[in-house]
Amino acid sequence: MRPKTTVAAAAFLLLASIAVRPAAQAGPPPAQPGQAPPAPNAPPGGAQAPVPVQGGRGRGNPATFPAQQRPPGDPALIARGQGLYGVNCRICHGADLRGGDMGGINLLRSQLVLNDQKGELILPVVHNGRQNPGMPPMPPFPNLPDDDVKALAEYIHSVAATMRGQGNPPPGSEPVALKVVVGDPAAGKAYFTAKCSSCHSPTGDLQGLATRITDPMLLQANWVSGGGGGRGRGAGSGSSKPVTVTVTMPSGQKIEGPLDRIDDFIVVVKQADGPPRAIRRDGAVPKVEIHDPLDGHRQLLTVYTDKDIHDVTAFLVTLK
Repeated sequence: MRPKTTVAAAAFLLLASIAVRPAAQAGPPPAQPGQAPPAPNAPPGGAQAPVPVQGGRGRGNPATFPAQQRPPGDPALIARGQGLYGVNCRICHGADLRGGDMGGINLLRSQLVLNDQKGELILPVVHNGRQNPGMPPMPPFPNLPDDDVKALAEYIHSVAATMRGQGNPPPGSEPVALKVVVGDPAAGKAYFTAKCSSCHSPTGDLQGLATRITDPMLLQANWVSGGGGGRGRGAGSGSSKPVTVTVTMPSGQKIEGPLDRIDDFIVVVKQADGPPRAIRRDGAVPKVEIHDPLDGHRQLLTVYTDKDIHDVTAFLVTLK
């Protein structure tokens, strides 16, 4: 008789669980007269529903965006960083940091910028470049002191803190009209004659320059960088003239052509009538001479002042 009793008890429990399940799925009981209806999805037993946690990235609470939780930076440092950004970064990353004419990434959507605190993550990218997303080091950057890079970082964070949401521009930042032509054209012409005339001529390669590049900001960035963003040592640099190399072999034979690649162990020369030629290097043998049209611009990076930049720009806009 015991097995039958056990089977009967199990069947009773199964039926009871089936009867309870539809009742649980039916929702809370209707409200009685004079009683407020229960809230949707209210916990059983009249428990208090959990309060949504404030501090997400929703539109209703924009002040909780991580970039806006940083303490305000030093206004003087931010102003200094803004000036550095305009000269060194604007052409690639844009006036509002969302990308510019040279294809730089949107800094307001950059995880690296978001995670940076005091420039410790931005500084190595500025000096050495970055593979993904690609940012080869531009000529001005290796010469920027660490303090200047930290000022740049502080300015970038100050703009990110004013965003209306992820990736949106700061309020009132568009359109931005910057007055670039503020220098003395006569002083710029004198500077050009002293520093630039050995390679360039207003009546030669630069004739009609201001007609070809009508935006003064872009024109300024072009001459400072030596051609609108010369990024690296190779035939693919921003300069209209490629970097060339002369390799003198121990036998006296000279191999010349556009430079494709060079390191401590090999130099690769492009050839017009065949594939690139790789030549092994062993210390100073063979003799390698690199001819980079941007060297003059790089040497000026440590010489010219803000006034020189504005004066030369004011002179160049007259070359129409």
